[in-house]
Amino acid sequence: MNPIKKVYCRVFQTIFRIALPIMPYREPKIMDSVEDIIPLLKEKQYTSVLLVTDKGIRGLGLTGPLETALHENGISCHVYDETVPNPTINNVEAARELYLRESCQAIIAFGGGSSMDCAKVCGARVVKPKQPVPKMRGILKILHKLPLLIAVPTTAGTGSETTLAAVITDDKLHHKYPINDFSVIPHYAVLDYRTTLNLPRPITATTGMDALTHAVEAYIGRSTTGYTRKRAVEAVKLIHENLKNAYDDGQNKEARSNMLKAAFAAGVAFTQSYVGYVHAIAHSLGGQYGTPHGLANAVILPIVLREYGDHAEKKLSRLASKSGVITDTGLSDKETARKFIDWIQEMNDSMEIPRNISDIKEEDIPIMADHADKEGNPLYPVPVLMDKYDLAKWYPLIRANK
Repeated sequence: MNPIKKVYCRVFQTIFRIALPIMPYREPKIMDSVEDIIPLLKEKQYTSVLLVTDKGIRGLGLTGPLETALHENGISCHVYDETVPNPTINNVEAARELYLRESCQAIIAFGGGSSMDCAKVCGARVVKPKQPVPKMRGILKILHKLPLLIAVPTTAGTGSETTLAAVITDDKLHHKYPINDFSVIPHYAVLDYRTTLNLPRPITATTGMDALTHAVEAYIGRSTTGYTRKRAVEAVKLIHENLKNAYDDGQNKEARSNMLKAAFAAGVAFTQSYVGYVHAIAHSLGGQYGTPHGLANAVILPIVLREYGDHAEKKLSRLASKSGVITDTGLSDKETARKFIDWIQEMNDSMEIPRNISDIKEEDIPIMADHADKEGNPLYPVPVLMDKYDLAKWYPLIRANK
């Protein structure tokens, strides 16, 4: 990266870091069960809600009890279940049309990060009808209070139930980009382990590693606070102690519950301290090939951490020790960081997550690297700055990693 761009990025990030204490961050209020939604809606005298989910979640019957309870309590439930794994502008607009047509008063996002992101941007389009989705790309482009938004995660990983980010795919341009605004933080998050009990093992694995990526990137960045570091450590500790148990035994209530707590903590950490180039690259792969976000993050994380080298060693060492992942004493920062990265790769291997993404085509790398550069710079406070030419060198490693 040229020196002028480097200075611009670091100045931009420094201003954001200084402004952190006065920014209007908020955490969603936590509900312990899906049943808690009904009293809230009745208290507010809402009679019509939009439920945003996908056909897989609804087909498993996960939304059924809530739909029934809403009906029994005189609340009309209008379901949009066409959300795709990388939600598109078309998804957002279709959900918005249903919300308006049925005079809905609140939005319930029920599912993984895709359903939540679709619901968030649907709400944004409701309150800003003249602003198309592409114009919401970037930072603080909404700045309007959304309708009541309740997030019910069925995966423990994306953290979307607590974040100010939504990621949308332009299905015409095959471009995936984030929308960041305080207004899209859900008002309530329902951390009910029962919604995750039927989660398939591969999804348990990749969403869990997605949460780990959030925590790690938030911790090693340059915009952390004591609070975000604490929440990142909490998340890594919970993932270390529970993810493999949840993967091995999907009915393990304690592991499922703790993984929801881990995802929430990681979401809080990166909402304030941001992520890094792992996410920027993962989003470029999602936009180009539809690569599931959790899978992409899981594969890319150990590769990028190794490439950061001594730029991230000290913080990785501290995170590894504080979270209890590495308990060896007397090791150098380099050795502890290496062991931590090895643990990440071992977790991937133990859950049969592939080591590479073989779909990457050489001719697509320049455009994907350009997208990753535009997403990551100047916003992400990464350990070492890289431009599109630097980032382009990582795609062959991701494709061929053994």
